[in-house]
Amino acid sequence: MRQHRDELQVETAGPGLIEITRPVTQFVTGSGIGEGLLTLFCRHTSASLVIQENADPDVRRDLADFFARLVERDPALYRHTTEGPDDMPAHIRGALTQTHLSIPVADGRPVLGTWQGIYLFEHRDRPHRRRVALHLLGT
Repeated sequence: MRQHRDELQVETAGPGLIEITRPVTQFVTGSGIGEGLLTLFCRHTSASLVIQENADPDVRRDLADFFARLVERDPALYRHTTEGPDDMPAHIRGALTQTHLSIPVADGRPVLGTWQGIYLFEHRDRPHRRRVALHLLGT
């Protein structure tokens, strides 16, 4: 059994989904591990990770719009408003999605479906530098 780890830095411009499939795939192919399990972990509480369709950009826009409707940015609804009106809604959106993903690796590549991509989902209004831990265990 071998393992390989690294950290991916993702620059965001505000709310939305940022595809990270390419750098994640480069991490896997560069590891020399052919079969195993890849774990991705978002090191933040106001951003998350999702696997979603990567063919039609309307999917990403619709998801972002849905979450904006689902979790309002009204500061009157929350006690935690220290970091601004988008902070607590971002934490709620993060709780509704995921901070980690597990993806099988076969033949030296992440096993994803034809239309699947890996995304960091930014929930805050202003730009951030997000960190995603990558860990691959296998042979």
